[in-house]
Amino acid sequence: MSANVAIVGVTGAVGQCFLEVLAERKFPVGNLKLLASARSAGKTENFLGMTYTIEELTHDSFSGIDIALFSAGGSISKEFAPSAVKAKAVVIDNSSAYRMKDGIPLVVPEVNPEAIRKHVGIIANPNCSTIIMNVPVWPLHQVNRVRRIIVSTYQAVSGAGAWGLEELDRQIKAHASGSSIEKVKFPHPIVNNLFSHNTTISENGYNEEENKMRNETRKIFGDARMMITATCIRVPVPRAHCESINLEFEKPITPDEVRKILSKAPGVKIVDDVAKNHFPMPIEASGQDDVLVGRIRQDMSRDDGRGIELFVAGDQIRKGAATNAVQIAELLVAE
Repeated sequence: MSANVAIVGVTGAVGQCFLEVLAERKFPVGNLKLLASARSAGKTENFLGMTYTIEELTHDSFSGIDIALFSAGGSISKEFAPSAVKAKAVVIDNSSAYRMKDGIPLVVPEVNPEAIRKHVGIIANPNCSTIIMNVPVWPLHQVNRVRRIIVSTYQAVSGAGAWGLEELDRQIKAHASGSSIEKVKFPHPIVNNLFSHNTTISENGYNEEENKMRNETRKIFGDARMMITATCIRVPVPRAHCESINLEFEKPITPDEVRKILSKAPGVKIVDDVAKNHFPMPIEASGQDDVLVGRIRQDMSRDDGRGIELFVAGDQIRKGAATNAVQIAELLVAE
């Protein structure tokens, strides 16, 4: 069975990755429609040997479309997703617009694929950092309930979009030539620096990214009791996020048990070579769909055996966005 697919925001980093992933995974694309803003309309993209002309996104763009992959920001999703649903397309939205809405599934296919059956036209793709954390934590949670998560993220500039990569590259070149460092969109210089994630600080003292990781994980896991605290940091890495994760389990668990569980977990690749001091790195996670997991060790601050430390790396453009959305689309086609 094939599906007619529209990509909204095709000129962005995630939009471009949608094309890559659809091709790589041999998704059964019937008709393909590429949508973007008026300034990109008329440009062309190649997909599987065919040339497609980008069209301007309008409320009438979704006639005959089965699945609409959105990656153009929350305001665009709020304005145009209802039109896609009205045209009987299923929207898979990569923005934060619908993630915490009641009745809208928030899906990581390795965690809660059954949730897609509850959709009423829109399925939300979680935040990239949430996905990268959830993929390795969920299989452990299924065996031994995770009571508490303490996570610190080290987030690449590509998570901000194509402009994040451009700003880092521009500042690297300026630093190398001895020129002054100009910040354009980031609030601080990013080259030779790191800073608290560039989202608004909420009334609770957490930034938006940190609140997303807590709230979205609770919804995806179906566990409102889970205690989660996050610190999210932007780092001068082009692509792939890293996360330091401390887990508190309901019952004692050993690093060997964790390795055994994760060695069989979908979407996980163990990179944990103690002898060579080789653990997950963004340079190796970039371009991969698996989440790399290592530094698996007991939390020595506890004497009850219920604490485990992990370090993970994942490509936030692929598994953290485009690949996760295409996996959801695959579930839809299978259903």
